[in-house]
Amino acid sequence: MSEIPAKATESEDPSGGARTKAAGALAADAAHGLADGPGEAATPGDAMWQSSPPGSIYDYIKVASFSIGPDGLVDQWSLRAEQIFGIPADRAVGMDPIDAFIDPDLRERGQRKMAEILDGREWTGVVPFRTPDPVPGGGRGEKGLAEVYVMPTRSLDGEKAAVCIVVDVRTLRSIETDLAASQAIFGQSPFGFLLIDPDLRVRRANHRFASIFGGTPDDHRGKGVHDYLPRPEADRVSATLRRVLETGDSITDMHVTGFVPGSDERRHWSINLYRVHSGTGRPIGIAWLGTDITARRAAAREAAAARRNLALLNEAGARIGNSLDLETTARELLDVVVPGFCDLATVDLYQGLLAGDETPPGLADGSAELRRVAFSSAVSDAPFPGAGAPVAVGAVHHFPFNSPCADALRTARPQAIPGEEGGLVQSTLAVPMVAHDTVVGLAQFSRTKGSEPFGDRDRDLAVELAARAAVCIDNARLYRREHERALILQRSLLPPGDPVASGLDIACRYLPGNASTGRPSEVGGDWFDVIELPGHRTALVVGDVMGRGLRAAVAMGELRTAVRTLALLDLEPAEVLSALDEIARGLGTPGGVQQATRAARRPREADLSEVYLATCVYAVYDSVTRRCTFANAGHLPPVLVEPGEPALMLDVPPGLPLGVGGEPFEEVEVDLPEGALLALYTDGLVESRDHPLDEGLNAFVGALTDPSSPLEDVCDHVLNTLDSHHGEDDIALLMARVQGLPVDSVGDWTLPREPRSVGRAREHARGQLLAWDLEPLVDTTELLVSELVTNALRYGEGEIRLRLLLDRTLVCEVWDAGLVQPRRRRARDTDEGGRGLQLVGLLSAAWGSRRTPRGKTVWFELPLPDGETGLADPAEALLSLF
Repeated sequence: MSEIPAKATESEDPSGGARTKAAGALAADAAHGLADGPGEAATPGDAMWQSSPPGSIYDYIKVASFSIGPDGLVDQWSLRAEQIFGIPADRAVGMDPIDAFIDPDLRERGQRKMAEILDGREWTGVVPFRTPDPVPGGGRGEKGLAEVYVMPTRSLDGEKAAVCIVVDVRTLRSIETDLAASQAIFGQSPFGFLLIDPDLRVRRANHRFASIFGGTPDDHRGKGVHDYLPRPEADRVSATLRRVLETGDSITDMHVTGFVPGSDERRHWSINLYRVHSGTGRPIGIAWLGTDITARRAAAREAAAARRNLALLNEAGARIGNSLDLETTARELLDVVVPGFCDLATVDLYQGLLAGDETPPGLADGSAELRRVAFSSAVSDAPFPGAGAPVAVGAVHHFPFNSPCADALRTARPQAIPGEEGGLVQSTLAVPMVAHDTVVGLAQFSRTKGSEPFGDRDRDLAVELAARAAVCIDNARLYRREHERALILQRSLLPPGDPVASGLDIACRYLPGNASTGRPSEVGGDWFDVIELPGHRTALVVGDVMGRGLRAAVAMGELRTAVRTLALLDLEPAEVLSALDEIARGLGTPGGVQQATRAARRPREADLSEVYLATCVYAVYDSVTRRCTFANAGHLPPVLVEPGEPALMLDVPPGLPLGVGGEPFEEVEVDLPEGALLALYTDGLVESRDHPLDEGLNAFVGALTDPSSPLEDVCDHVLNTLDSHHGEDDIALLMARVQGLPVDSVGDWTLPREPRSVGRAREHARGQLLAWDLEPLVDTTELLVSELVTNALRYGEGEIRLRLLLDRTLVCEVWDAGLVQPRRRRARDTDEGGRGLQLVGLLSAAWGSRRTPRGKTVWFELPLPDGETGLADPAEALLSLF
């Protein structure tokens, strides 16, 4: 704003009537369009001539004017003068400016200059001044420095006068400093700097901006954002510029994407925008400060990709390999990579390796058959691309010899496969799955069009993921092989088919661990057995070796073999378990049972030998007396269900597990009624993580409600009622229904100790066999009975007992009180005796002897005549002895 005062007159105007005297000049100026608005004429009453273009210098500097009359006193005083000197017009008019504003030591010089000015000379200079105190009579005011331009003039009377133009030097110096700083910031800034006018055109650009987009800074004047950015981005930036211009809100770190001349590389900038104002506060444009962040964005993308890959690897480590199942492990890999790493993925494994072959044919050249075990898609279940028909999950196929997939299998190196023209897939990575230097299969990862293409980092990540999954798959394959072998071994050691026993109806079930869940698991050491004993007796055995895996299965096989061997010796149940305990302690000792026995006598020290522990229940059932004798080595108690009674657990002293040693085992005899149901089982049936043992035992007892149902149905009902599908442990279940020998199938006689008893024994045997309609067996039976009774008379003690038992075979038993066991020997040709037991062995299907509480029993067994099995001829047997 500038002011040129006129002659002061009588007026209420603070300038002393200057507005009225300047009316003529203002009217003339208005005619030339110098008024404030277009089409508006200045009236004589306007006080000053003014113009306010945007960015006028007068918005920033302080310019004032006053006039000096012929007497050297102030006769005009402008409003700006009031602002600079702080003296109102009514006080300033009539003052001597030298006396009022100049220090005393400079007043003499000032008076000389004033005289020269009033003599008609122009003068320009810098004058120090001190403003008077605003209150008359007060102290001196502030010091200042003004640049004064004095122009001589004449009054209306023709007398010499002067007009003074005053500029505050302090404001000028500040403006100069600000301009220099602004020029330095604008010109030396390492960032792109633009000043954009209200029409969104570049008013000014710095050298940094020009060095990026070419040309000189002046070449960019008048350009808009559409000259630098693609249309969508330019439209967005233009809208933002208008918003900043309208609201005055600054924009910080706005990301803009575009290209620079001569380059196809996409560049990224961070833009800061703020509105710029004039000295009067009028918005005059927008300041644009841009920083190239292309490298930073690339580094950020790399860092984000590295974090993503690390997170993916962490997730893969946590999720892959939780199961030892091949298909599940392959699906776990795809669950990790889709959609976080790719859009489609498949896993193919060598069919031969899945079948258990170590080196299937065609493995080296990649032509072997593969089976697709897993597929995953994040694109609406789109089929996986490839030559030929799509391969379904579970299908067996092979890749063409010259295909990239076959090459990846041959070389064990990943191959990049470009997508087909017009197809869904942009690119595919075929990555061989290598475990322990062996290729086990191929994983394919695909990204659809529109996704970021695979890079070197992605390739390395894919190789790492495939390698981790391959190791887990190979471990699962090896484990499956071991599991199947152990399962085969275990099943081979269990009774084949349905066991058959005299006087018992038998049903059994065996479920290996995890068989029902489909997840492979280590086999356990559960076993059961049904052993036929002499005298139509039966041994029922159920046991469980602690531990899992192949060693547990082998230990179970050894114990089962030992049980069968001990059972053939016809030992009592407690004696069988004691012998088993010794054998179990010898399983983990290099020296066997004797070494284990010696070690047990030594003081307990650190023993690195492996310990085998097992639980076992051993029962012997006599079908003649329907009496069952139990002995228990730390096993769960048997369950008995009598007709018309609820099921109950038998109170059999548990004893210590096999392999612990040091304590004897107790026996319990139980009379079983006809039709009673006996159940032996392992802990896998009644115990799991979700069901404690007591709860499982109660549920098992509660499930045995109808003992009259067929045993097969009872077994199925028990397995369906209980939680037998948890798969945590093996399950063995042995059930037997009591069916004792009928009374008419037993012949029992007591004979005195005299020679005539031999003949009476033959008579009893003949009569009983004829009553049973077994005439073909009469001669052989008479001969063998006479031999056994004769031996009892010669070598035994006490009275003699003869018993014939008829069931699936004919059994003859001769009892006496002697403890000496008969021993078979080969007689020489000149010997008169010693051929009796040889004759028994030749004519019978089996024979033997066993101890009893009151002596011994010698027995033989003959098959029943069925028209197919021929009987031995006694005459030929006698002749064969000589």
